[in-house]
Amino acid sequence: MTTPPLASGPRGPGALRPLLDTVLDALREGTEARGGPLPAGGPEAVAAQVRDTLGEALPAEGEPDALHRLVRALAAGTADPADPLCAAHLHTPPLAVAAAADLAASVLNPSLDSWDQAPAASALEALVTRALAEEAGAADALVTTGGTESNHLALLLAREAHPGVRLICGANAHHSLPRAAWLLGLPEPVVIPTPAGTLDPATLDDALTHLQGPLLVAATAGTTDAGLIDPLPEIAALCETHGARLHIDAAYGGGLLFSDRHRARLDGLARAHTITLDLHKLGWQPAAAGLLAVRDAPDLAVLEHRADYLNADDDTAAGLPDLLGRSLRTTRRPDILKIAVTLKTLGRTGLGALVDQVCALAQEFAATVEAHPGFELHDRPTISTVLFRPTGASDDTVAAVRRRLLHDGRAVIGRAQLDGRLWLKATLLNPHTQPGDLTTLLKLVEATELAELAPPTTPAELAAPPELAVPAELPEGHTPT
Repeated sequence: MTTPPLASGPRGPGALRPLLDTVLDALREGTEARGGPLPAGGPEAVAAQVRDTLGEALPAEGEPDALHRLVRALAAGTADPADPLCAAHLHTPPLAVAAAADLAASVLNPSLDSWDQAPAASALEALVTRALAEEAGAADALVTTGGTESNHLALLLAREAHPGVRLICGANAHHSLPRAAWLLGLPEPVVIPTPAGTLDPATLDDALTHLQGPLLVAATAGTTDAGLIDPLPEIAALCETHGARLHIDAAYGGGLLFSDRHRARLDGLARAHTITLDLHKLGWQPAAAGLLAVRDAPDLAVLEHRADYLNADDDTAAGLPDLLGRSLRTTRRPDILKIAVTLKTLGRTGLGALVDQVCALAQEFAATVEAHPGFELHDRPTISTVLFRPTGASDDTVAAVRRRLLHDGRAVIGRAQLDGRLWLKATLLNPHTQPGDLTTLLKLVEATELAELAPPTTPAELAAPPELAVPAELPEGHTPT
């Protein structure tokens, strides 16, 4: 048996080139086969297609065409964030330059748990994380897998600085915060109702006045449901008055820092002790690309850890950088490379322009919804999330419309429960999306609602899902499925 070629080393480029052609061809074929933002047929149909493609997961003998077949199947069965009708989640289409850099990281495969495995990557990470921390008004930052890990680390640092600390957060806070409190054995969090969608300073002041012991307030800059930003300056002032520690989860909204037009919405960010940032949202990075920024670099000392084979004392004393205290993970890929390449390639101006573009698109879509008699707008967007629903529809109908669009592979829209009602959620993070694409989205929702409300009249119609009328002006590249 011939030994398979490696991706790196002197022969790596020659081995990779034909494989890259295979992957790119399979991606194109899979995208064409899908024909829309996600595959039609729902979970059972997609699972059956994957089973048929995969066959035996661990065959006795290898199959030379496995790369092409499985990549094609994945592309055919994906929810594609680059499709303008895929707008449910904080899930961005990655920039091509970032994906190319990520390939290099995979090929070289350094691990940032010791300097002798990642000499250049560790130096690059130190420089870029410091620059990003300073952009947020902080002193240093760690690379994480995303908002959940960053929030977990923020609570860990708070617990080590203030044993017995208790979390106070709004009902609008990300689910990972109370979960992190549970994982870390902290007291039961105090969750403040947020009927207006953001943390109310007066209610927070009352809680801080009456609660005892060390307290950690978690504010949000960009809620998952509606993209709302808590009143950060007022919250920071209250924390300073009451001696509470402040964490700001800016996983979504942190990208506004790149925009001269929008960064003022993050006033108060620099007054936090810890800040969650996430560049696989408003940074257009392949996942994962999270960070935790800290105002006081000495807070990170609690993460120091010794493993003689990775950071022996004499090696550290001799000048080899100690990397174990930069993460709770041991093996860790150089996610900083794609971030660094993006920052250098686009600069603050280029990234800021992308942020401005999706924010402006959200405003335009909101205006379209507001002017449409068949739809109700929840509110004008704060960042790039628009909540809307068919006028007069019940929550059951709203939920059914969303699921029908998913099942038929026509559109990926999110859902959010606010003001006691269920809303459809369009999270607009694709800078290539055009207003006409969103007009098509509204037409699809409208047609689907009519189909859901129309009573079946024959046994065949009772047994089969309704067919939707496809709008005449589908975006380029979309075909009826």
